[in-house]
Amino acid sequence: MTKENMQYKFYWEDFPTGQVSEFGGITVLKEDIIRFAREFDPQPFHLDEEAAKASLFGGLCASGWHTCSMAMRMMCDAYLLESSSLGSPGLENIRWLKPVFAGDTVHVRLTVLEARPLESKPHVGLVRSRWQMINQNNEEVMQMEGYGMFRRRPTQP
Repeated sequence: MTKENMQYKFYWEDFPTGQVSEFGGITVLKEDIIRFAREFDPQPFHLDEEAAKASLFGGLCASGWHTCSMAMRMMCDAYLLESSSLGSPGLENIRWLKPVFAGDTVHVRLTVLEARPLESKPHVGLVRSRWQMINQNNEEVMQMEGYGMFRRRPTQP
């Protein structure tokens, strides 16, 4: 079976403009903050509790890139791995609004801002979305906007 003939749970048509979904839930562990920071963002306030206490953040917090990675994981688990996703041409905005600390539990709110077929590839649809990461206090800690490309649902003969 070719990739074009595969059956997916979610196609472009399943992401109408205005749709809002909430999903996921990750409790952030101190060990994960430090592990990610050691490999990808070794700034002191992500690695060392004493340095973090003296920083603007007042405590050890996750890298913004770690926060984005957690959002991506939740998106994969919620829908992307069962979708006709063809990847993304990019993001428009990433904003880290509040620090994410060890012990925080975060989830994602997805809002579809626009959905349209691609003129150059009519079998592909483009979805522009806003992803918000929300903590256990219902505070928005991160926001991204960008695009996803999805195969359109095959027509039935």
